[in-house]
Amino acid sequence: MRKPIPSMDAWLKEAKAHASAPKIGMYLIHNGTVRQSARAKVRDGAEDTKPVTGMLFSYDQEKVDAVIAETYKLEGIYYIKVWLNEGQLQMGDDIMYVLIGGDIRPRVIEGLNYLVGRIKKECVMETELYAEE
Repeated sequence: MRKPIPSMDAWLKEAKAHASAPKIGMYLIHNGTVRQSARAKVRDGAEDTKPVTGMLFSYDQEKVDAVIAETYKLEGIYYIKVWLNEGQLQMGDDIMYVLIGGDIRPRVIEGLNYLVGRIKKECVMETELYAEE
C-alpha cells in the first residue's frame, strides 16, 4: 500500500511558521516521480532499454536522517522536510518530496542538489520494472 501524498501547501505553511522562518529567503521543493525512460537510457544513453512501467522502492530511514543532519551543516540551510514513498510504484507515481529552505538562492539550490543526490545514492533501493514483450 502506497503512503498518502503530502500537501505542499501544508508543508510550506508549516515551514513558514517554523522558528527558522525569519532566516529563510527561499524554499525549494523537489518532487521525484517514476518516469517511463529507464535510468540506463537517461543517464547512460542506452537506447535499447525497455519502457519502465513501475518500480520497487524502499529506503533506510536511519540513513535518510543522517543525510538530513549532514545537510543542515551546509551554510545557510535552515529547514528540511523529506517524504519518501515505498512499495511497488507505477509510472507517474511520486517517489519523493523534499522541501528545503535557506538564506539565499545559490545555497538552497546547492543544498537541494546535495540532499537529493545523497538520498538517491546512499539511502534508497530502486528496482525498475519493465514492460513485457
